[in-house]
Amino acid sequence: MFDAVKVTNQCVEWIRDFFEKNGDGCNAVVGISGGKDSSVAAALCTKALGKDRVIGVLMPQGEQHDIDMAHLLVNHLGIKHYVINVKDAVDSILSNMPSDLIITPQTTQNIPPRVRMTTLYAVSQSCNGRVCNTCNLSEDWVGYSTRYGDSVGDFSPMSHLTVTEVKEVGRVLGLPSELVDKTPIDGLCGKTDEENLGFTYAELDKYIREGIIEDKAKKEIIDRKHKANLFKLELMPSFKPEL
Repeated sequence: MFDAVKVTNQCVEWIRDFFEKNGDGCNAVVGISGGKDSSVAAALCTKALGKDRVIGVLMPQGEQHDIDMAHLLVNHLGIKHYVINVKDAVDSILSNMPSDLIITPQTTQNIPPRVRMTTLYAVSQSCNGRVCNTCNLSEDWVGYSTRYGDSVGDFSPMSHLTVTEVKEVGRVLGLPSELVDKTPIDGLCGKTDEENLGFTYAELDKYIREGIIEDKAKKEIIDRKHKANLFKLELMPSFKPEL
């Protein structure tokens, strides 16, 4: 049985300990999308460090249809925030690509999260910060993140918590239900996470925690994605000469 109160308190203490050892007095810098993950991550950091040491960064790409959710979060927590539109940077990269290079859908979908991570580190290094990774175990399990984009950061409070568990932590922290239960959208191609994945987070979380899944076809999809994307969670391979 998942004890959300216990885990929330443990995570808060873990964040405090991280900052004591890796930047005493530094600020937590969190990319704010308006979804559950960035909301819970920001709330955890606020509880651990106080609202004066958490900085939210909203990074729309042009017009963001649900930007109001991001504003709802930063106002609810009372944290300082910046709005930095990444559209010009993304467009500039794409427009300057060589004309003989075929731009794939994966290319156009993954440039924005990598630009956003660059932006987060630009803010972080300008305000004595540490970048918070907002990924969860469920997404990491099947590689549902952009390498060197939203998959990285300086500390990761939720990478061992499933989507179901992250939501429970969000409720313990008193976040508005419209943030905790908001339908997750990838922010890349406009589809929901579950439409892209081919299974629900409830199914995935039960499989991760209990090893149980009734649909064999979905089990095969999950296992294939897990195996194919393990490299995202590992350090880059490096050659070691025999000296």
